[in-house]
Amino acid sequence: METQSQPQQRRRRRPALSCRECRRRKIKCDHNNPCAQCLRHKTRCVYKTYTEDSDDQSIAVTTQQHDSPPHTKSPRPSDSSAPRQLAQAGDLSNSNGSISVPRQGSSSITPGVTAPAAAVPHSDRNDLGATVSDLLHRIQKLEESSASGSRTGNSSLKEVHVRQSPGPQEWQAVLNKSRDWGRSRWMGAANEFAAIIACYSEIMGERSKDGSFQGPEASVMISQASDLLRKCKDRARSIKISRPTRGLPFPGFGFAPPSRKTAHAMANLYLTSFESTHRILHVPTFWLEYQRYWENPDGAAPSLRLKVLLVIGIGSSLYDHGDRAAALRNIDLVQQWIYAAQTWLSGPLEKDRLDIAGLQIYCLSILARQIFSIGADTIWISIGSLVHSAMQLGLHRDPKHLPAISVLQAELRRRLWYTILESVVQASLDSWMPPRISFDEFDTEPPSNINDDELDESTTELQPYAKDTFTGTSTQLALIESLPIRLQIVQLLNGPHSEISYDRVLSLSSELIHALHACSHQIKDGNGSTPFHRNLLDYLIRRFMIPLHYSFSNQARTNPLFHYSLKLSLDAALAMVSPEPDPAFARLMATAGGLFREGIRCATSAISLELLAHVETQRLNGTMQRTRQYRDFLKQAVRDLIALSEERIRLGETNVKNHMFLSMILAQAEAVEAGGEIELWVARAAKDSLELCDSLLKTREDTGSSRMASPDEAALVAAGMEGLGPDFGWESFFPDGGLGFQSWLGS
Repeated sequence: METQSQPQQRRRRRPALSCRECRRRKIKCDHNNPCAQCLRHKTRCVYKTYTEDSDDQSIAVTTQQHDSPPHTKSPRPSDSSAPRQLAQAGDLSNSNGSISVPRQGSSSITPGVTAPAAAVPHSDRNDLGATVSDLLHRIQKLEESSASGSRTGNSSLKEVHVRQSPGPQEWQAVLNKSRDWGRSRWMGAANEFAAIIACYSEIMGERSKDGSFQGPEASVMISQASDLLRKCKDRARSIKISRPTRGLPFPGFGFAPPSRKTAHAMANLYLTSFESTHRILHVPTFWLEYQRYWENPDGAAPSLRLKVLLVIGIGSSLYDHGDRAAALRNIDLVQQWIYAAQTWLSGPLEKDRLDIAGLQIYCLSILARQIFSIGADTIWISIGSLVHSAMQLGLHRDPKHLPAISVLQAELRRRLWYTILESVVQASLDSWMPPRISFDEFDTEPPSNINDDELDESTTELQPYAKDTFTGTSTQLALIESLPIRLQIVQLLNGPHSEISYDRVLSLSSELIHALHACSHQIKDGNGSTPFHRNLLDYLIRRFMIPLHYSFSNQARTNPLFHYSLKLSLDAALAMVSPEPDPAFARLMATAGGLFREGIRCATSAISLELLAHVETQRLNGTMQRTRQYRDFLKQAVRDLIALSEERIRLGETNVKNHMFLSMILAQAEAVEAGGEIELWVARAAKDSLELCDSLLKTREDTGSSRMASPDEAALVAAGMEGLGPDFGWESFFPDGGLGFQSWLGS
């Protein structure tokens, strides 16, 4: 006798508590009737309830006098993807608007929120099988159990997405100082930085959310710190106002290089250091051009003059000037040359700008701008134009596809193209913008492993050395080997539709570590490379590790699955701030901006967060007085970073936030150690740091550092000529400039 099969009972669908319009837009709904989002967009607010049957029941509330647009059935959360969610997101007519992308599998409600009584008619409640409040209670329990990690073991690593960062708002477009800081801003959302953020908020004149810095003694220190920060900003503006980038060109623009002997030493420093990774010039050809320039400096062609001056200027960043005053005067001089080169490049589109010499000057100016902090955070924009110029000249095609050219010119084109690609990935990482280039768009082969003195215009056939033989091109070739993996990293980090799983991050990390090992084997001590070569190569590759693990390393303390991310980030940060001893590289880290300053800032964030988290863990575990070796090691690393920040201010830096934040972080750790009042210790550290920074800036302001005669400063300030844009700093950490932290921290 056959048994009649029972129809499978339909699984109850998880109730959707947001209104239909908010679900369609994929934005957060406050569950009011009507909700705030529908009021804002002037649409009908419709709540749809689900029964065991297929019929839907809708409750609509008309807002304003506008009809709602046609609604389409929203996809289930498990079937939706980040690209689809972003494509269906609401408009960003407000420049400060944001897009919230919900995490996969997460609830769209907040625990403890109860739906309005009018949202569901009384006659429909019996059909639902449970009241709305019962469902809310059950969902809240599920969320609490999920948050406690009870279901961690059942989740696959493939279900953990990069958008899982602290706070309910996973990714927002944050426009600050005409920049979209994108996903880089969430790094300040870690709970360990709450006291630092609250103190800075108070200093900026905004009352902190919990009012923790309202004590009598702390209030006095906050007031003093606020005055000191204002003084530091005024002094920084006064120092920077004389830079040539602060106004229009004016008479007396200096192009005179230093003495020929000093200039020769500076040019040689460039050719033996930066030229190893950024292959822009053919060294023997440049020395011939260099000699021709000195035979008649005033009569040299603009392209030749700018090329020589930029090489001298970049090399001067590694030159020992003897005293800080001379170093500051050199910075003022080199800034004029950089500004002149930028003006020449952006001038009338003559043919002499669109050739190999023009590309060389463009590449040199990009490197110089980053070293001397001139519009360093607009490098990504400039490199876009550089890529277009290079492609128009055919550098993206291998020379074998082009009309017959000399072997020297073919190698020079290959070197230049990969130097441009290196600048692309570095700028993309710093600006959190897409790289705008892929390996599908070019077929240029890597340059040959050969020394420059073995290559000239008469060369007809190349005989490159083996990979393990060190030549003048070996360092660039080592960078090129890691270029594909680094390009993948920035594409995934900065792509508007990127959504990667944790195992993908681990795979990329493994490939990056393998590239680092290969570089260490290829460029090692004793094979002709210098400590500067090895430090710069390691820095340019290793710095990609920290942003790759940003989201997961921040969650490692609450989710053990991500502990490896924390380890990799911390190891990378410590390696970056503790390079192989070398005076030239140490001088570069103490003066350079752009990618050098941004990399140190990322490393600082990772080390600081680990120190605060470790101290708090020891306090909770009661091991504060038992094991202090690791804690002391981290504290010393922070002290070294404070000393580096102080040295940077002495040598030209005008941003005091880095020094202040590091001082506050160290003070918070020491306050927890001593059992002191954290707010008081942090406020005192901020005040003491700003006092020191103010004195350093005052000294520079008084000495004038060879200030030039410039247009009326007040007129420039009134005209808003604030330069090419802010350099990289802590703006992504505090993207609102100290105001409105609650909006981006998700509190």
